[in-house]
Amino acid sequence: MTGIPTRQMEREHFLDVLRGFALLGIFIANLAHLSMYKFIGKLLPNGIYSSFDGSMEFLHTMLIEGKFYTIFSLLFGWGLALQMQRLSDQDLNPLVLIKRRIWAMLLLGLIHLFLVWPGDIVAFYAMMAFVLLLFRNSSGKKLLWWGACLVLSPIILYFAKMQWQWLNAPAFLLRETGIWVDVHLNHLSENDPGPNPANTKTWIEIWSLNLGGAPFRYAYLLFVSRIPKVLGVFLIGFYLGRNGRYKKILSDKPLLLKLAMAGYILGLPANYMLAHFSSYGEYFQLKMNGWYQTISYAFGVVPLGIAYASTLALAFQSNALRKFLMLLQPVGKMAFSNYMMQSLVAIFTFYGVGLGKGGTLGPTAWTLYALAVFLFQILFSYTWLRFFHFGPVEWLWRSMTYRKWQPFRKTGTVVEV
Repeated sequence: MTGIPTRQMEREHFLDVLRGFALLGIFIANLAHLSMYKFIGKLLPNGIYSSFDGSMEFLHTMLIEGKFYTIFSLLFGWGLALQMQRLSDQDLNPLVLIKRRIWAMLLLGLIHLFLVWPGDIVAFYAMMAFVLLLFRNSSGKKLLWWGACLVLSPIILYFAKMQWQWLNAPAFLLRETGIWVDVHLNHLSENDPGPNPANTKTWIEIWSLNLGGAPFRYAYLLFVSRIPKVLGVFLIGFYLGRNGRYKKILSDKPLLLKLAMAGYILGLPANYMLAHFSSYGEYFQLKMNGWYQTISYAFGVVPLGIAYASTLALAFQSNALRKFLMLLQPVGKMAFSNYMMQSLVAIFTFYGVGLGKGGTLGPTAWTLYALAVFLFQILFSYTWLRFFHFGPVEWLWRSMTYRKWQPFRKTGTVVEV
């Protein structure tokens, strides 16, 4: 990054730091499923951490669930706007290259979805990115208006689904598809709660389970209205990244403080209620507590995610804290690679093809596990980037975008896009 002004380099580093921070939260949230706690958690033996698990699960819902994919979604829209601007500055056609980049992202996401873990979010983000491009010429006011409306729209959508069950037909169709695959390919009965990855012995078995898991995943995304949630935050991020607005925001301490305070004042009470209503377990039954849960989510998750990001931006302006936070920068710089690594490490730990520890860790234990894995990723990423320009998946993604192998080892000059 030689020749880049110091202030711009600091902003680049902050985006990587924020991305690394979000990746940790996403990993902790994903472990609820990767560890199979959600699948067989009630069978957990009374262990050293079990007495804390009820409180920890409540805190996960209140402080983690949804907040970190919100940050990641914000960064995605933000980053897309920056990439389009940089490509234009280099006299390249931004739309052609961005579309190619998204297609490559979709392919890599589908590989992760079907060959590694059906909980993948990359393919879904790529699909939503194509929709985001439709708003690329919209005014800032329109981006913010649509973003806010989409973020709040699940309140109306959930209530409508309570009244008219046929609105859930696409999600139910995908769910039935998943059941059909499990019955005919994985030899499960229709009344079976689902395949248990802890019993898998080969990767072929995992791939077979993933074929059934993928329709279930997208049925879930449709049912919980993840499409408007993610697209809405994409639009807000795109607004921030376009025309250098983020530069003013990141250097405006009073504004960052106001964003953080407003986010905490609104987000913490709303997320407490989210955790409270989630504990009833009535969301998928389309009951009133599920609607209250949806309202709490809509008014709490995005504000708290923005509060986290604003707090990190304020901390990054302190020289002492910046040195500490920069430990996250290598992880964020190769976030795509680290995201996939987290899936592979968790599968090795919890699936039968590896150590087979699925269902043996509660929320407290898997949080500590996530911190241990993330610490390794900090060390690994720092070491890797001493010798390479990009993470391995980022390099492949970039090469697919430009349709030629990109410089990988640190032996030449690379222009960041």
